[in-house]
Amino acid sequence: MKRIAITRGVSATINDCELTHGTRTPIDIERARAQHAAYESALASLGCEIRRIPADDRYPDAVFIEDTAIVLDELAVITRPGAESRRGELDAVAAVLGEYRTLARIEAPATIDGGDVLQLENVLYVGRTPRTSDDGIAQLRDLIAPYGYRVIAVDVHGCLHLKSAVTRVGADALLMNRQWVWPSIFDGWRIIDVDDGEPSAANALRIGESVIFPKELTRTRRKLEAEGIEVIAVPAGELAKAEGGVTCCSLIVK
Repeated sequence: MKRIAITRGVSATINDCELTHGTRTPIDIERARAQHAAYESALASLGCEIRRIPADDRYPDAVFIEDTAIVLDELAVITRPGAESRRGELDAVAAVLGEYRTLARIEAPATIDGGDVLQLENVLYVGRTPRTSDDGIAQLRDLIAPYGYRVIAVDVHGCLHLKSAVTRVGADALLMNRQWVWPSIFDGWRIIDVDDGEPSAANALRIGESVIFPKELTRTRRKLEAEGIEVIAVPAGELAKAEGGVTCCSLIVK
């Protein structure tokens, strides 16, 4: 299966990024760019063709491109990010994504971030967070229902996005921080718990049968490997200072 990974460069202004739960810590921009390049290399090693949109210093958070769209096989939904400072990011992403998918859009005043949307087969679990409103969830439900998808709203506590709390790491397995999301919502899925000392470790990016995962989170990485999951470790510490994870930095188009 051919995959396109749409990415976006790291803005020189990333130190002005939005922060919700983290403490602001200086980000080394050159190191962040080197780590982002390593991430793109990992995607390429797993067979993805990289389409990089240039950085735009007007938008400090633009490297976290996942929040701008929800990509399905039949269409892509351009979001309306919950942070007003991010809404200017959409046009450049839509211009590229429109080459591969018919586009739909979330309309004001609704908001939704792509990081709040976890697709598990034909069900989209959507985090109810300060970035994603009930109106945004309802609009998404209406847009994708004709294609056979269901939407389940999920309450999220203590983290930025749903995919900060849970992501898919195997055919039947989820990686989860149970302090941030209720596991009972994901009935039928096998849960792998993050290490207690690594609460932010639930964000992993599954490409085929492999998982891209932050190099710094070694204890949770060992848990994944013990489950027989192939882990591609990438350095991600600088972008983590901006509350970014490995799913945040790409849109995967099959």
